[in-house]
Amino acid sequence: MAALFLQNYSYKPMKPFFITLLLYLFLCSCSNDNNVPIEPNIPEEEIDIPSTNTVGVTQKKLKVFDGYTLFTSSKSTDTYLINNCGQVINKWTSKYKSGKSVYLLENGSILRAGEILNENIAIGGIGGAIEIKDWNDNLIWSYEYSSDQFSHHHDAIPLKNGNILLLIATRKNLQECIDAGRDPETLTDSELYNEQIIEIEPIGNNAINIVWEWNIWDHLVQDFDSTKANFGTISENPQLMDINYIGRYNGKADWLHANSIQYNEDLDEIIISFQGTSEFMIIDHSTTSLEAASSSGGKKGKGGDILYRWGNPAVYQLGTENDRTLYGQHYPHWIPNNYSDGGKILVFNNGLDRESPVAYSSVDLISPTKDNNGNYSFTDGLPFAPKQPEWQYKNIGSFLSEIISSAQRLPNGNTLICEGQRGHFFEINTNDEIIWEYVNPESGSGILKQGDEGVDNAVFRAFKYSTNYPAFKNKTLTPGSPIELDPNLGNCM
Repeated sequence: MAALFLQNYSYKPMKPFFITLLLYLFLCSCSNDNNVPIEPNIPEEEIDIPSTNTVGVTQKKLKVFDGYTLFTSSKSTDTYLINNCGQVINKWTSKYKSGKSVYLLENGSILRAGEILNENIAIGGIGGAIEIKDWNDNLIWSYEYSSDQFSHHHDAIPLKNGNILLLIATRKNLQECIDAGRDPETLTDSELYNEQIIEIEPIGNNAINIVWEWNIWDHLVQDFDSTKANFGTISENPQLMDINYIGRYNGKADWLHANSIQYNEDLDEIIISFQGTSEFMIIDHSTTSLEAASSSGGKKGKGGDILYRWGNPAVYQLGTENDRTLYGQHYPHWIPNNYSDGGKILVFNNGLDRESPVAYSSVDLISPTKDNNGNYSFTDGLPFAPKQPEWQYKNIGSFLSEIISSAQRLPNGNTLICEGQRGHFFEINTNDEIIWEYVNPESGSGILKQGDEGVDNAVFRAFKYSTNYPAFKNKTLTPGSPIELDPNLGNCM
């Protein structure tokens, strides 16, 4: 039998992989005096990505987090899930262009926002359509939340109970603005947008039930018109928003420009990010809708008032431009408790209007101060602490996205960063070294090929899911072709 085997076997030199495998099996069969298997010290093979790659994966080193990245191009109807070699694991196609956010649900479906242009609401990041599509790209549920008076925009957050949090802009006319204490001389659009958060329960395949809502309009303060009920000293009321604060949008209707919301189930709290004032705020979600419109009720006892805010204390007159730390930020969110820096807040700090000596983006880590009861602490006459982030990633001169973008802490301590304006994703390790890079190959004019520059390929946000995320259970995860034309993966595997 052995002779027959040898006669039919044509010898080929053993590849390094098989030599390594045999060495590994030999060493694993050995043990020390304590009968503990000896772990072999086998070097991992470096990944060889062609240096000529301009799109798709352009760099991949060892210790990249094992997961799949979800994203949708800003001008595309497609959503992609790719592996670390840029190969497509799954793809969904909508009738809508991106309405910014997209999330992979635990059952393998995606929750995606779609764009419905609205001539009555001039806001970047307009959405209006929300839909759920299953793993096989079948439409399960959809709803259009858009009219001449309101529109969904930017974010749609899935909750574990099946409900969805939506970020909504609603129009307030000139008289409503005056009634709320706004100086009419500072209005250029004769109206303002109220930023609203609603929680909806999807019904059937195209209906909703609104179960909760919060409005910033219920939490305003002003020192312009003493005849109004909300007249007060701004610095003494940091739990409220100054309706006369003039930020980077001047007198335009979109004065606050909220660009994301995120939810913490353990705390039952919501973070909302305002680009117009360069700060994020935390509010209590444990309230009823009635309590959320007031300053009492809920687990924190403060109704829908601001529990914590950070980024620009000049907005509530407890700081100057020198105290400002955020510049048009996106995607502030809590890091999961069981991750490195769990419970702290990670935010992509865009650097919009920041110059030192040139504009630059950074990723900032913030640990809000709390008292012994777990409530956000605040000292009268001082801005919310801390004064500065406790950690920051930046690369002045080469890292800048003045709009959109995100950063996500991964389970192994790495951080995935989406430099959204350039469609550029990269992963850094705990030493802040870039170990993976990807350039979105889908531009507004079509799919790019190697050699093309990544132009018009913006991505609002990228999110990486671990390979053991429940969505992938019992799913076919066979890698397909990369998105780019003329792909060159080298020995990526």
